[in-house]
Amino acid sequence: MRRSVALRLSAVLGTVGAAGALALGAPTPHAEAAAAAAGDGFASQNGGTTGGAGGATVRATTGTQIHSALCTRASSSTPIIIQVEGTINHGNTTKVSGNSCNTAADKIELKEISNVTIVGVGSGATFDQLGIHIRDSSNIIIQNVTVKNVKKSGSPTSNGGDAIGMESTVRNVWVDHTTLEASGGESAGYDGLFDLKDDVEYVTLSYSILRNSGRGGLVGSSESDTGNTNITYHHNKYQNIDSRTPLLRGGVAHIYNNHYVQIKESGINSRAGARARVDNNYFQNSKDVLGTFYTDQLGSWQVNGNIFDAVTWSSPGTDNRPAGPNVTSNTTVSIPYSFSADSASCVPSVVASTAGANTGLKVSNGSCSVTQQPSSPPTSQPPSSPTPGNPPTSTPPPSGTNLSIGAGSDGSSKASGTSYGDVRDGNLTTYWSPNGATGDISIKWGSATTVSRINIREASGSSIGNFQILNGATGAVLASGTGGGVKTFAATSTTKITFKITSSSGTPRVAEFETYAS
Repeated sequence: MRRSVALRLSAVLGTVGAAGALALGAPTPHAEAAAAAAGDGFASQNGGTTGGAGGATVRATTGTQIHSALCTRASSSTPIIIQVEGTINHGNTTKVSGNSCNTAADKIELKEISNVTIVGVGSGATFDQLGIHIRDSSNIIIQNVTVKNVKKSGSPTSNGGDAIGMESTVRNVWVDHTTLEASGGESAGYDGLFDLKDDVEYVTLSYSILRNSGRGGLVGSSESDTGNTNITYHHNKYQNIDSRTPLLRGGVAHIYNNHYVQIKESGINSRAGARARVDNNYFQNSKDVLGTFYTDQLGSWQVNGNIFDAVTWSSPGTDNRPAGPNVTSNTTVSIPYSFSADSASCVPSVVASTAGANTGLKVSNGSCSVTQQPSSPPTSQPPSSPTPGNPPTSTPPPSGTNLSIGAGSDGSSKASGTSYGDVRDGNLTTYWSPNGATGDISIKWGSATTVSRINIREASGSSIGNFQILNGATGAVLASGTGGGVKTFAATSTTKITFKITSSSGTPRVAEFETYAS
């Protein structure tokens, strides 16, 4: 089974205003080389899922700014990429009105719109007690965000208690590298983490973590809501969940390379005519991970290559039809797209390295190895050129994936109007400067990443004297020298690389701090 390589939206690059501001008045053209991400799984079908590719890029640090970005577009279908950083909550999320939007104060509302990407950048984006609601919309990408503790009862409430919910004629949504979590079950005020109902099709949930909830998610709100179909779940981790991983009512779902841990009551619940293709998953320390549960309206499944590790099974009954302990197929499900599934034996390690927000947008290559998603250099910016006092380096520019895209950053200080995040936004007109002639800037990742080369791309007028490259996790000096450009050192596995400027004759200005594995 081979999966054709679809370009994934590994980061969105563009011109960003001052810290905390939303660059809306005259949005800049999307600076990324239209890395027209087409989604994967079923989201790659029906014309593909590209989100806001090709549109303007804006930055938002509040929910109100997200809504404002949607409402100030030329139309409800004008492509837009919204980079989100910080904590989004009820206190900073209000309703905004406009001809291109239909928003609400108690949730992030993506209603009656299309061609939108919401992506977490910088130090991360967290939607705290505030859900994301997609209704009557199409071509949406949500990537690299955390949504947590969304309640349907108690206070505050949001989105019916769903972390991410879709309903009422939704098409082509790709949710990727997210962390969706609750702090209990229905009795504590929570509902589903990922719910789809009332005519939803062509959706993929990939490289995400769903945990600490009574309900993982559903497809179809009742036994009569069976028109939702063509959903893919892959490389996700379901952990400490009572049931619904997911619950399927009607339709077709493809479920592969997921890691299930501590599923307490029931897992994949195929019922009311649903048909599930279940390939190469790893089920661990769980109960009744596949079957038809809590109904006499049966569903079916095709199973291939799964591992059941310390899984217990209930006895069958009228409303309880577990697939095990001798799990066999009872239907055949055809998948219209090509894909490459990792062996189930390596799924726990692959998912641990890739799933969730702020993990560097790493993915599997389909052969039990982890790689970085491809990123594209900006095309609307000129190439970097030598600056006064810094002759061109003789080292050729590095090739391969810039690991800084999708990572985090910090530093010792920053001059007014500059930002640590400006060194990894793909925009050569924005930059970081220390508050003085010396200082340090770092790129950091949520898990160990191997780096052996960096490229310091200076902004016009920059002056970098002596520097050290440090393993930011240990403080060890990896290399030293003078000026910017490409620097190499012994391959190092770390969560942080620091470029420390120890002397300068003027003001250092780092436009991009690129990092590479080789």
